[in-house]
Amino acid sequence: MKNIVLFASGNGSNAEEIINYFKNSENAKVVAIFSNKADAKVLDRAKNHNIPSVVFSKAQLNEGFVLEKLQQFQPDLIVLAGFLLKFPESILKKYTKVINIHPALLPKYGGKGMYGMHVHEAVLDNKEQETGITIHFVNEHYDEGEFIFQKAVNIENCNTAEEIAHKIHELEHQYFPEVIGKLITNH
Repeated sequence: MKNIVLFASGNGSNAEEIINYFKNSENAKVVAIFSNKADAKVLDRAKNHNIPSVVFSKAQLNEGFVLEKLQQFQPDLIVLAGFLLKFPESILKKYTKVINIHPALLPKYGGKGMYGMHVHEAVLDNKEQETGITIHFVNEHYDEGEFIFQKAVNIENCNTAEEIAHKIHELEHQYFPEVIGKLITNH
């Protein structure tokens, strides 16, 4: 049985999809949720599924506390599901299987400050015909790790960033758990 640890900063809808996907799996399970926000809704989701959670500060992320806590859960895969802080090299050196989902077709609309509605507004402002999701390995730079999976969606009929966000959430919920499942089975 492989252990998955999720990192999330917000609502946790992707985390919920991942938890449900692996709930009855014989291959993997979500063993913990880490969040840098004590009031994040993802923590309620963890509680509802009886999954332990760890709340930490940005300083604790970079100063070894999170790395120490991670070791208790023996993760085979770390998944960033709406996690907004830069992941430290100290954790990446110890755990090489860290993946992230980005709400655009990288390399477009990636990098520092490009997350959530900021991405969707930029896509809308640039009158893009399509956008999508990118699932990628995490390295020491924002959104520059090796791509694992991309899926595009047509947004010609979208007039607001919220409409784009809705289409992206549908893609995330459909593909993210499945890609994680394939990744964890093949490694």
